[in-house]
Amino acid sequence: MTEQNMNSSHTSKQLQNIPVSILDLAPITEGSTAAVSLRNSLELAQHAEQWGYHRYWLAEHHNMPGIASSATSVVIGHIAAGTKKMRVGSGGIMLPNHSPLVIAEQFGTLESLFPGRIDLGLGRAPGSDQLTSRALRRGPGSDGQDFPERLGELRSYFHPTSGSSMRVRAIPGEGLDIPIWLLGSSGFSAQLSAQLGLPFAFASHFAPDYLLPALDLYRSNFKPSGELQTPYAMVGVNVICADTDEEAQRLATSAQQQFLNIIRGRTGQLKPPVDSMDSVWTPQEKAVVGRTLSFSAIGSPATVRQQLDRFMDMTDADEIIVASAIYDHKARLRSYELLADVGITKP
Repeated sequence: MTEQNMNSSHTSKQLQNIPVSILDLAPITEGSTAAVSLRNSLELAQHAEQWGYHRYWLAEHHNMPGIASSATSVVIGHIAAGTKKMRVGSGGIMLPNHSPLVIAEQFGTLESLFPGRIDLGLGRAPGSDQLTSRALRRGPGSDGQDFPERLGELRSYFHPTSGSSMRVRAIPGEGLDIPIWLLGSSGFSAQLSAQLGLPFAFASHFAPDYLLPALDLYRSNFKPSGELQTPYAMVGVNVICADTDEEAQRLATSAQQQFLNIIRGRTGQLKPPVDSMDSVWTPQEKAVVGRTLSFSAIGSPATVRQQLDRFMDMTDADEIIVASAIYDHKARLRSYELLADVGITKP
């Protein structure tokens, strides 16, 4: 792996000394369409490149009325074609949903079109419900338990072993050096990333509870590889930044409503912010949503900087990747612009 910063040691880091990246869930806002969402994603990516963000990832979800990135590889191509130098990739592709050969071909194609700019982040969750999983033509064995075997098959398409007699080849794909990341919200991917010497990304923006044990598991068990000599951990965090703390807290109610619907077993488009959540949730629901979104930085630039500094002290992350569920597109752009001003060192 040729990326800068991949050999960073785990000394005390500061926000401005590490890469800051974006995880875009391509939100479809209430009353809008997927077409608008995808145009907004491209506009955000183009601004993000100018502001100095390191990479721009999109995530695979299915049967979600509020997310437009189900055909993740296609959207990655859309974003990469509209930008010039920023890395673009998946955060992630849910490998149990797909043939490893198809993923190798898709990302081999992307890397051939946009050389040196494509990341392949992989997860083992379905990214969908059971009914949708069947619609994706996943077999009965595609529950994620065979993830290590699928991962091994995928990697072999990129780099067949010497003397391999593989009769099926990934063209394009074979011979290309595409960084593979493992994504997770538990210890499984942390352990596997460490064993294989791969970079690891933790989904702390919605699964905070196991973050610190997973990072410790990854770092303490890491084995150097041809891809990576020292552990490299990226952590997810929700950031909603506005000119004032009050405006940021109001914008954050869209994300709170989104996760409230999830715990209620509902799906829908991203809702506009409200002045108060008190009449929307129960005290018990407020506590659950608050716990789910506990790794969030919400406020003015000064407030967000303080919160992210504490997050860095806690995690010693090599990189952070930021998710921002903001209803108004201009406010979302403004949030990332303000974050860049306080969190990204300009060359």
